[in-house]
Amino acid sequence: MLSRVANSLYWMVRYIERADSLSRLIEVNGQLLLDHERLDSERLRAFWKPIILSTGDETLFSEFYSDASSSEVIRFLTNDRRNPNSIVASIGQARENARMVRDQLSEELWEELNSLYLFINSREGELLFNADPTRYYETIRRATFTFHGIAAASIARSESWEFMDLGRHLERADKITRFLDITSFLPESDAPVNGAATFHWTAILRSCGGLGAFRAEHRGEPTAEGVVSFLMFSPGFPRSVRFCVDRIDRNLHSISGTPRGTYTNDAERVAGRLLAELAYGSAAEVLEHGLHLYLDELQERLNEIGTELFQTYVLLPDSTDKRPPIPAANMSAVVAWQMAQQQQ
Repeated sequence: MLSRVANSLYWMVRYIERADSLSRLIEVNGQLLLDHERLDSERLRAFWKPIILSTGDETLFSEFYSDASSSEVIRFLTNDRRNPNSIVASIGQARENARMVRDQLSEELWEELNSLYLFINSREGELLFNADPTRYYETIRRATFTFHGIAAASIARSESWEFMDLGRHLERADKITRFLDITSFLPESDAPVNGAATFHWTAILRSCGGLGAFRAEHRGEPTAEGVVSFLMFSPGFPRSVRFCVDRIDRNLHSISGTPRGTYTNDAERVAGRLLAELAYGSAAEVLEHGLHLYLDELQERLNEIGTELFQTYVLLPDSTDKRPPIPAANMSAVVAWQMAQQQQ
């Protein structure tokens, strides 16, 4: 497979997953505020600012906004086109990547992605966002579910599928860590790690569709240790970090054709090592280490997998001396890929 095609398929699905995760991330704070209807403006800012801090976009946000109010944070993450990681920008970049590899996609998959793109850029979408934000985000989430369902039903299990599945689970693992990290930026008096405010953990579970699955495995109310254990180390929940890294490891070995438990490139080495650590890790160790510190280190490991994947399958360093220089027309795509990596 051409590295350009693999790159586009990988980022197409990562951007779709990013749009879905941001919709959920915004709703996390909505859930957190359900029990805080009488908060003053200062306390409201203290609850919305963690959203920006958890995404890592605080520097860019401060360039355009002076106050982390609910309306400004929601606008920045949803449809502010100056933010390359906003929902609207992510869907736009997903469609652009899909357009470049349409011959690799089914007609149904392209139509679904194009319909979502047209919706977020339509007058109807703008009116729905202003009148009923909950339905707006629900529409985006349902469209992303449909996209993944069509992809699973219509894409042959070839290298194309492996790169798409790899992008989805790498993005998902990163965003789950950011869901959990929101609690690290809450006001100290409301931080659930330091107190017994179970509604924080319930909201986080709800935001990733895991509340029902969590209750099926655990008795009692969600606690810090229980939720961290479930979202970090569950081998069966499809949004846990361990599950996602396991799929990443499978995808990487399917692409290279090497058996699992061995490695032929640094992407496989980093993913395999991380999977082993997650397989034998525990929530108690994470909380003792410090939740924010652990999640920050984990995000760096996930970024390292993405970087090594880029080095192995896009830049192809082992063959650079045998191949002619990259034409200028293709160089822009590589630079765009690197910029997207840095935004992570």
